[in-house]
Amino acid sequence: MSAIRGARERARSEITAAIKDEARLQLARDGAAKLSLRAVARELGMVSSALYRYFPSRDDLLAALIVDAYNAVGTAAETALAAVDSDDPTARWTAVCRAVRTWALAHPHEYALIYGSPVPGYTAPLTTVEPAGRVALALLSIAREAHADGRLVTPPVDPLPRTVHTDVERLAAEFAPGLPAPATAALVAAWAQLFGLIGFELFGQFDQVVEARDAFFAHAVRGLAHQVGLTTPQEVDAATTRG
Repeated sequence: MSAIRGARERARSEITAAIKDEARLQLARDGAAKLSLRAVARELGMVSSALYRYFPSRDDLLAALIVDAYNAVGTAAETALAAVDSDDPTARWTAVCRAVRTWALAHPHEYALIYGSPVPGYTAPLTTVEPAGRVALALLSIAREAHADGRLVTPPVDPLPRTVHTDVERLAAEFAPGLPAPATAALVAAWAQLFGLIGFELFGQFDQVVEARDAFFAHAVRGLAHQVGLTTPQEVDAATTRG
């Protein structure tokens, strides 16, 4: 019985993977808004009723693709983080940012699914929340370790508005106990700016504006590291000169 059960589980896993692969092809060709279970079933030679046993609705299939995409970019970020010496927070920050960009450029349609325009009529379930935070938590861990080692120098900034300070204190209490409020706010901004940089490149806003994409990204990422407090202005200038 266990052998039969194992064979069934493998078959289900293979069919699930085939459904997702075909759905990704549809994303690339038609966009997420036009994803159709019937079209996926037709391309796979399945009847719709059979496919519904794997994904009861289009939204269930979208959620699975979104979770896969978040986990893929999260894994890329965490792998890059683990590969760099923990004594060099700036290098770790740069490695994570570069890994996210590399993944995005290699998977533009999946990136668009999770960081592009919302899919009309679709509301992401709670199962997407944890995978969605993996990149942010990788960046946060760099700042936390640098702060614990006394190497996080928060740049001088204007005082946080009271309402923002409330948000930052809540985030710090949940994800980064002990991290200074300005550093936490800077991290949230840098996280958003990182994906803004990548999105501008991926979706064509840099066309005829920035041609030296690799060098520009590296320079911008060093600026974000300084914004968070991982580098000094002198280190940014020196790195830019070397680059």
